[in-house]
Amino acid sequence: MDMDGTGAPDRSTAGIIRGIGDVIDARAVTTVFQPIVRLDSWRRHRPEVVGYEALTRGPAGTPWEAPLELFDAARRAGRLAELDWVCRAAAYRAAIDAGLPLGLTLFVNAEPAALGVPCPPDLAPTILDAQLRLRVVVEMTERAITDDPATLLSAAEACRGSGWGVALDDVGAEPASLAVMPFVHPDVVKVDRHLTQQPDGAYAARVVNAIVAYAERTGAAVLAEGVETRGHVAAALGMGSTLGQGWLFGRPGPLPADVAERSATLPVPFVAPPAGTGTRTPYEIVAARRPTAEATKRMLMPLSRYLEEKALDPAEPPILLGCFQEARFLTAATARRYATVAQTAALVGVLGTELPSVPVPGVRGAAIAGDDPLRGEWNVVVVGPHFAGALVARDLADDGPDADRRFTYALTYDRDLVLEAARALLHWIVPT
Repeated sequence: MDMDGTGAPDRSTAGIIRGIGDVIDARAVTTVFQPIVRLDSWRRHRPEVVGYEALTRGPAGTPWEAPLELFDAARRAGRLAELDWVCRAAAYRAAIDAGLPLGLTLFVNAEPAALGVPCPPDLAPTILDAQLRLRVVVEMTERAITDDPATLLSAAEACRGSGWGVALDDVGAEPASLAVMPFVHPDVVKVDRHLTQQPDGAYAARVVNAIVAYAERTGAAVLAEGVETRGHVAAALGMGSTLGQGWLFGRPGPLPADVAERSATLPVPFVAPPAGTGTRTPYEIVAARRPTAEATKRMLMPLSRYLEEKALDPAEPPILLGCFQEARFLTAATARRYATVAQTAALVGVLGTELPSVPVPGVRGAAIAGDDPLRGEWNVVVVGPHFAGALVARDLADDGPDADRRFTYALTYDRDLVLEAARALLHWIVPT
């Protein structure tokens, strides 16, 4: 570790970069494991363990021993993705060496952006070994989809391509996580520890209703974090959780000596994700399954505004996505509406030719090419914890006044169909 002139750790920016670089270069991280149990078994002498979460620690006695400081330093040094690979590889190697069986699930945390970065060559054998010998769930946070939707969706697809599951972590910590859930389509929903420990109130009720609705639709497991008392168990069960994690069941530490002999009677479920949209546009997706009609822009404007106004509920922040064909059709009035929605929404994104990355304060923009099929579509898609609606329209290329331009269109409130249309647009939204 670098020292300053007094012999103390060098906490200057240059010192931090050198120090964390040494840690990453030496792969000097360790892994501890915390058990995850079936809540309906907690009264037994030994509750049934279904898996373990791998937690990373930096070198003991250094400024980077705690994971938050470790990852913050790597981010400042521009080596976050490499550290993420190092931590996951260390977790896999520790689990394999301990003999963790396929009957138990290993939960690992990941930065979605790192999953799109090639694995360091020296770690590749461990990653391949893990794909063959471990049952893994990769945990991601809701922050990832609001920061970089396209990368998160690609990361989730990559995990499932390896035969692994996906968990959405800290659900309920921020209202945005509720709108994000269906896009990630997690196999496991991890309820934030603060809700487990303080389950009362209107906000907790909104979160519970959204989680229960999602689990009911998909078959996903619900995992309560921060379970430390019997009261927390009761609260977790009351919120519909089937799995639990916390000090009541065990603190982080080495895997048990007999872990190779253990197995879960009911493994953590992996729920089938929705089919990919491929290169289809929202109009193509919806029109293939719903009847279309013809209308002028003047007739469709009230339908568009209705959906946009549904996105204004601050209690259940949605995701609002719009495709406006060209930048000139994002009028001043529409821009004001979207800016207002962006103040409370989980994510607001717009697409069109010549659109800047931030066309309106708080709104994410994506420029499409003039010959892209989306150039001929007008789409408004809203997805919240409970509400979902989409207006998809294709321009019939009329001349004349703008308000009299004709479109073929479809309007749908079928949640699965709306989500499919929204995913087709989200892949365009890149980090600002």
